[in-house]
Amino acid sequence: MKFHTFFVNSVRYSTLALCSLLALACALWLAAFGFGWTPAVLLAVSILLTLVGLRDLRQTRHAILRNYPILGHMRFWLEFIRPEIRQYFIEGDVEDGEPFTRAQRSVVYQRSKGEPDVRPFGTKLDVGAKGYEWINHSMQTTKIDSHDFRIWIGGRPGEPLEGVAPCTQPYNASVFNISAMSFGALSANAILALNQGAKMDGFAHDTGEGGISRYHREHGGDLIWEIGSGYFGCRNDDGSFNAERFASQARQPQVKMIEIKISQGAKPGHGGMLPGAKVTSEIAAARGIPIGQDCVSPSSHSAFSTPVELMHFIAQLRELSGGKPVGFKLCIGHIWEWFAIVKAMLETDITPDYIVVDGAEGGTGAAPIEFADHMGAPVQEGLHLVNNTLIGVNLRHRIKIGAAGKVINSFDLARMFALGADWCNSGRGFMMALGCIQAQVCHTGRCPTGIATQDALRERALVVPDKATRVAQYHANTLHALKELLQAAGLMHPDQLTPHHIVRRIDSSRIRLLSAVMPTIRFGAILDDLENQHSVYKLYWPLADAHSFSPREPSAEELQASPGIRPTIAGRPASAVQIAQELNRSRSPHPEPVSALMPEQARSFNPATTGPSQVPPSWKGSGADARAAATAREREPGE
Repeated sequence: MKFHTFFVNSVRYSTLALCSLLALACALWLAAFGFGWTPAVLLAVSILLTLVGLRDLRQTRHAILRNYPILGHMRFWLEFIRPEIRQYFIEGDVEDGEPFTRAQRSVVYQRSKGEPDVRPFGTKLDVGAKGYEWINHSMQTTKIDSHDFRIWIGGRPGEPLEGVAPCTQPYNASVFNISAMSFGALSANAILALNQGAKMDGFAHDTGEGGISRYHREHGGDLIWEIGSGYFGCRNDDGSFNAERFASQARQPQVKMIEIKISQGAKPGHGGMLPGAKVTSEIAAARGIPIGQDCVSPSSHSAFSTPVELMHFIAQLRELSGGKPVGFKLCIGHIWEWFAIVKAMLETDITPDYIVVDGAEGGTGAAPIEFADHMGAPVQEGLHLVNNTLIGVNLRHRIKIGAAGKVINSFDLARMFALGADWCNSGRGFMMALGCIQAQVCHTGRCPTGIATQDALRERALVVPDKATRVAQYHANTLHALKELLQAAGLMHPDQLTPHHIVRRIDSSRIRLLSAVMPTIRFGAILDDLENQHSVYKLYWPLADAHSFSPREPSAEELQASPGIRPTIAGRPASAVQIAQELNRSRSPHPEPVSALMPEQARSFNPATTGPSQVPPSWKGSGADARAAATAREREPGE
């Protein structure tokens, strides 16, 4: 046992011991034989490593370095390059890609470079796997003249849609556009290349909620101006909405549509903050905020607080912009909140010109892991619900629907169109067209390709003319592939795709049309036949209130008119009344928080200790003592 302990300890400290012995040997060699480059370099390296090892023994942050001085750094280095090792040497072509497979990335690279994207020897996908999908082809194929599929958003020229304050400047949009990504999250060169690429091939570039920067304007590509809860570019000093500033930018010819961001797929219901250190003069100019001050994006809007107020805000923005299409983007969460918005449309007769459904699988913005993995509805379910609801209340013809969430190739587009989308947005697809290698360090500012960074040296690697061409080619070649799919299916335009064209494998012996798995509702069915609809509509529609995002209990009249929403006996599915009662149940008061610790992202908290086993004194007292200690630390000078 003693020998085993000795052996283990020898291995633990062997690297430090060898470095120390090497330093001693080199010093003796130089003393005995005079100066030589080889022993001098070895001496310098061994002394440096010995000092590192001694520091490892004394530090208290990493236990592995205290037990394995010098050698322990190998663990952190291997962990640092683990994603690259996995991506380049271990990951398969069509599986295990996180979040995109090598095959998905490769097709973007090939199409953006104009290289052949054909594949020999058949598919690599398992066509017998559960969830595999395909498009049925036709024996009577078609011939489509152009891949440039387009739609009108906001009516047609000279034919405004019905309703209050309709759009008067409809936009002729491509069915494939750049999703919302802000300047600040992306570099100046990335914004320049995206916008120039959009200009070259005639599609739209969503600004993201960070405002319209000078880089968005330089090449004149069509812009969709996204207005988030921070109202960047159209805000007062207190962060509230400023109508005059909005109008001055919204009426610029380059701005084609206005998009209110209610929530995004990456982190729905979560606000954000850009630290003051990152608020440069250019970011401050685009957002209309002070240089060097923390920039907060609240988790909800201050310009409206009810669904009806949202509709009036849409009408206001449409008027201020000179009649341009105004819509909103959301990731579906509480179903009654979405239904409340639809009820507000019916009550006010004000409708958005479009709705962008962002899926929870969206992810250009960095997000807390729980939000990225478990918050919000995926785009398939969100898109299906939005499309069916608008059909069920007879408003679908007035509102176009966009969809976003891991849209990369033409089958992704076709599938979205089949589920009810009129057009699709892609964020990460166009990032890969710029040269993104999925390093997944977007939030660190150390993007290796100069896309998601504000580091001028890293950004310099992105050559705008070259990458703009790739953005345009990716767009054109993807739509060309979509054209070939449509021709093979015997169709002429993406708007002809329905769930009847897509087939899904349920298991090894069963397949279903997507229309059987996700059926389309009948026009007006929610208004005239609610009790015979799917339980999602039957249970949640009565909970929705046009004047509140909170659920309400159905009235006696509604209960009388719709027996299907009455309370049910135990063992049966919950009724609308029971759901409303549960959601509105009062909660017990919670104890006051006592912890004084703050997340690392907000403030570094490294109290000094004299040894690894000691606890900081401020952590030993009561909650009040901890808060007092934290307050005292914040008031210390020099912090």
